[in-house]
This record gives sequence, C-alpha cells and structure tokens, in this order.
Amino acid sequence: MIRELSGKHMALLGLLTVTATLGLLAPMLSGGTVPALQSRTLAIVLITLALWATGVVPSYLPSLLLFAVALILGLAPPDLIFAGFGSTAVWLIVSGFVIGAAISTTGLGGRLAELISPPLTGSYPRLIGGLMLVAMLLGAIMPSSVGRAVVMVPIGMALAQRCGFGSGSNGRIGIAVVLALGCNLPSFAILPSNIPNMILSGAAETIHHTSIGYTEYLLLHYPVLGVMKAVLTVLLILRFFPDRIATLAPPETASTAGRQGAQRRVALVLLVTLAFWMTDRLHGINPAWVGLAAATFLLMPKAGVVEPQAFRASVDFGMLLFVAGALALGAMVNASGLGAELGHVLERVLPMAPGRDLLNFLSLSLMASLTGLVATVPSVPTVLTPMAGDLAQLSGFGLKAVLMTQVVGFSTVIFPYQVAPLLVAMQLSGERLSHLARVLLPLAVLTVVVLIPLDYLWWRLLGWI
Repeated sequence: MIRELSGKHMALLGLLTVTATLGLLAPMLSGGTVPALQSRTLAIVLITLALWATGVVPSYLPSLLLFAVALILGLAPPDLIFAGFGSTAVWLIVSGFVIGAAISTTGLGGRLAELISPPLTGSYPRLIGGLMLVAMLLGAIMPSSVGRAVVMVPIGMALAQRCGFGSGSNGRIGIAVVLALGCNLPSFAILPSNIPNMILSGAAETIHHTSIGYTEYLLLHYPVLGVMKAVLTVLLILRFFPDRIATLAPPETASTAGRQGAQRRVALVLLVTLAFWMTDRLHGINPAWVGLAAATFLLMPKAGVVEPQAFRASVDFGMLLFVAGALALGAMVNASGLGAELGHVLERVLPMAPGRDLLNFLSLSLMASLTGLVATVPSVPTVLTPMAGDLAQLSGFGLKAVLMTQVVGFSTVIFPYQVAPLLVAMQLSGERLSHLARVLLPLAVLTVVVLIPLDYLWWRLLGWI
C-alpha cells in the first residue's frame, strides 16, 4: 500500500516530477538540439529516483515503471534493461537469502551469537561498537559485502533477541543498521572488498594504464574512510537508536540431535563457502557462483536444511526487482550518454583550478558522490574514469590522485538505493529500510563537512597532493 505522504515528500516528488516532465518536453522546447533519447531517459530516471528516495511506494514499483516505460518508448534494448537479472549481484543476493535462512532456521545464528556474546553484551555501546569492529575485520578477509551481511546479520538478530530487543525496538534497529553499514562502508577503503573498488581498478588499468596497489590504496583510504567513518557511524547509531541491555536471556537449551545435525551441515557449508569467498583471487570463481552452489546444496531434499516454505519466505522477489531496477537504471544512464553528460556538467559547474587544492579535492569528491546519486554507486567509475585525464588538467592533480578521489565520492552514500548490499542486509534483518536513511543522510553531511577536509590533510601528509 502507498503510505501517507508528508508535505516534504509531496514537495520533493512534485519538484522532481515537474523536472521529469520538462525533460520529456526538452526536444520540443529546444528546437530539437537536445537528443530525444537522453531527455526521455532523464525523465524516467528522475521519476524513478524520486520514488525510491522518498519511499512513497513499495521499492519494486519504480523498477517495474522503469522497465515498462523504457521498453515502450524504446529507450534501451530489452537485453540491457533486464541485464540485472543475469548479473552476479542478483544471484549473490538470492544465495544470500537462502544461506541466511539456513543460519536462522537451524538455530546456528543463536549458537554463534552465544559464542561472541560475552565480550559484546556488557553494554549497548559496546555491543554496537563491537559489531562494527567484527564487520570491519571480516571486510579485510571476505571480498563480498553481501557475503559479509549474510554471515553477520542472522548472528546479530540472534544477539538482539538474547539482549531482549524485540522487533522494531531501538536496540534491534541499531544492530541491523550497524551491521548493514559495517559490512559495506568501511570496505570501500579496502581494494578487493567492494565491487566499485574493483571496477575503478580495472578501468584505470584499461583506460589509463595505471595500476592501483593494494597497500597504497589501503594506506590512503582506510584511516579516514574506514576507521574514522566507522566511529562516526557508531556514534550516530547510538544517538538515533539509543537503548540499553537490561538482562540477558539464558542460552537456548540443548538442541535435539536432528537440529544439531542440521547446524553442523550448515556450519560446514558456511565454512567451505567462506573459504572459497576468501580465496577467489586464487581460484577465479566468482563469489556469486560459490554462493549459488551453497544455496543449491542447502535447498536439496534430505541433504539440505531449507524447506520449500522457508525458501519462499526468505527470498523477497520485490527486493530482487528493486536491485535489478537499480542496475538497469545505471546501465541506461551510461548507454544513453547521460552519465558522461552529467560528468561534463559537473565538470563545468564545480569550481576547479590549479593551485586551489582543497577546493579541487572537495569538487572531485562531490562529483563522484553526485554521480552515484543518479547512476548508482557501481556506475561511478565507468562514468568518471574516462574523464580523469581532463580532470587532472583542470585541477592540477596527478592522474592517480584524481582517480582515487572517486573513492571518497562513491563511499559517501546518501540513499540506500545506491548500494544493493545495504538493501539486502536490512531485508535479512526484517527492519525497515527507512531506519538506514536516518543514519546515511547525516553521515553524508558529516563526511563532507568533517571527513573530506581531514582526508585532504591526510593526502597532503602522504604527498598525494
């Protein structure tokens, strides 16, 4: 059902709808100088983004609207529009839902929660900070954000239950949000741990013959974008979702032999899956296909543990439509030339000149962040990397420094729809996506006001600027 609109949401939706309408009329108003394909694509992109950002309708509905309008108007071929359903991201999400269901339904999440409970449950701030630290450590060894969420969120929800945090309580929401963000945001500062990082590395090598090393990337980004942003995230969660641990529920009684056997099977599958995820650079198998194999085994009759009814309950088709729509939107923005046009507009609007280093650094970072707002985060490197040479001349920065400012920008997430793993983590937790937005928006503001200037000073100290 459509939720009741607030005045602010109505104003935002109305503004973007008018802008989209003008986009549709742009060829007529300009005498044909604006390409009709780009103007129509811009119109449906703005409407889709407005609906996603305001949350006034279920998240899958804007995706269906995008698919229908793009196909009817011929804005892109069907294979490009529906390419998201064949992407590794969607299948990693499907496998993630199944693995998460197996961890929860067998009680393995509760058992693992008991193991990590003693050092974390001394207080609510220690719990939130400790879960952030665990997620960050996992980011250093596991390359998939969805994989990290699949492992950590069921454990976190079991911890919430043990701490007496019911569904919708601040404590449970805080745990869900810290795991969603902790499994994703700090890993933007670790080269192989997020998809946009790897796209940037590959595009820099292909287009500019510039290689990005693991250590230099980590040293440049992790102190500020990893550690300091994680600290700010924890503080914001404690501010917006305060709670306290009154009493701990006693550990669950011993499981039946059949349940223990199911837990052992899931644990074994999880260990093998983790081993393949952590060594993907050695064997070359995509993490999505590893997850798909694990999910298939867990769904097998007798050998598996996820019954058909549990499978239907765990896999949210609406979420898959949402993610496929976000991937389609990014692909359409790039294919239509809107992405490159957006980059060139930002290049002209944002103030850059040699010698104005702080302003240049802020402008380049904001360029990447604003591009991610329209094209989604994974598309940022594909849009901006070809422009890096021109941006280097405008700013006076070195080519590699310009490339690296993309990380500052695309790690500054403003709305949840920009990053699919955030959506999956909140879906696994069973808590509303709007809770995530309450933290992301002020975190983005603090990043621009506090972290980007600090990052600039860190870059200067390292000699990058």
